[in-house]
Amino acid sequence: MRLTDFSDYSLRVLLYAAARDGQLITIEETSKVYGISRAHLMKVANHLTRAGFLKAVRGRSGGLTLAKAPAQIRLGDVLRTTEPDFALVECFRSDNHCLITPRCRLRGALKEALAAFAGTLDRYTLADLLLRPEDFGVQPSA
Repeated sequence: MRLTDFSDYSLRVLLYAAARDGQLITIEETSKVYGISRAHLMKVANHLTRAGFLKAVRGRSGGLTLAKAPAQIRLGDVLRTTEPDFALVECFRSDNHCLITPRCRLRGALKEALAAFAGTLDRYTLADLLLRPEDFGVQPSA
């Protein structure tokens, strides 16, 4: 199993926003911190804002901040909104044509593993992963 870059970047943006503790962050600064393209992060930020994880402040002094307290943002919830699907194998998809699906036991085992994966991530929140601005190479404001 592998998460998309979109999910990876989403978690990174949320971690950075949480480390800034209510201060507004910008796409530009986040792009520099992580070395990720501005265009990618713009898409990520838009998605996280629409999903209710980030709040956008418009205007010249605008930016992004967490829309909820870090303890209210479960990792499993973030991934459910950022991953296109968790169809690990063909029989999980609506266009399944696998001949052995009616008799196959693999599907049950994979379904159980996927539930365990999601369940584990649901036990962790952004608060469990908090870092300091210095961890990102950013000097805290005085």
